[in-house]
Amino acid sequence: MSLNIRLTLLLAVLFGILYMIATLIMHAAGISSMAAYAVMASVMLFIQYMIGPWLIGLTMGVKYVKRQDYPWLFEMVEDLARKAKIPTPKIGISSMPVPNAFAFGRGARDGRVCVTAGIINLVNKEELRAVLGHEMSHLKNRDVLFITLLSVIPMILWYIARQFMFYGGGRRNRDSGNYTVLIGAAALIFYFITNLLVLYASRIREYFADKGSVELGNQPAALASALYKLVAGSASLSGAEVKAAAGARAFFLNDPTRARREIRTLAQLDPGHSGVITMEALRSLRSKEIKLGFGDMLWEGFGTHPNMLKRIKHLSQL
Repeated sequence: MSLNIRLTLLLAVLFGILYMIATLIMHAAGISSMAAYAVMASVMLFIQYMIGPWLIGLTMGVKYVKRQDYPWLFEMVEDLARKAKIPTPKIGISSMPVPNAFAFGRGARDGRVCVTAGIINLVNKEELRAVLGHEMSHLKNRDVLFITLLSVIPMILWYIARQFMFYGGGRRNRDSGNYTVLIGAAALIFYFITNLLVLYASRIREYFADKGSVELGNQPAALASALYKLVAGSASLSGAEVKAAAGARAFFLNDPTRARREIRTLAQLDPGHSGVITMEALRSLRSKEIKLGFGDMLWEGFGTHPNMLKRIKHLSQL
């Protein structure tokens, strides 16, 4: 199934769940209660949207650089921005040792693209350009705003569950017996389900960003090699260094906390131990079927990023 069809179905399911719960609440407590939950969630989301970029830059140790510091990096980002037809984002270096890159901001006009200290000497310029193309595609596709807006759905469901299970859902519901408790329990269950669906949306956006990098002129093998090196680089770090970056994994190109598990799987794509994934290896992978074990499917289901072998398989088909 194509990425666009999957994303459309996902959005339909998410908003269908919200509509169903809203209908139950309006029947039990009146429309004003639902409006209150929506307003509360929207206010919190707006605050997050406004101060989010400042908080991300602060917590990830981002220092914005000038052209004279990294002229080659500026040229690379400017060229990608021109091809993506978006304003050139601010460029930053994060002090985090985990090799990675990330993009954030309120939109394309407020975009920031950053690389960590750990990636600069790990990948070559062709691979770094492919990595930056991925991040520029996130900005072009407005993925930060997209995921933020989707996140309001589980947030509203959490408020509903909390109100109806622990506070009775208002005066009108005190005479409704177990009905309000059932609404709260249903909202709690769907809170967990919609969280998983938002994570799934995040994984689909990663596939779109990979595809976007290739559409900006980067070779699939260059991005595949970069991902392989990022996994290997994270796998070689201490547990404490990886754990320190765990809170930022949703922003990264890959999830560093899964690196030690993923590196064993990716080694099959580099039988010569060259440290790169060649175009020939991608062509070979294209004709193979990927089968994940239960553990890998579970890790992916609760993750912000696709399984790495599936992701490189997707690159092999571009």
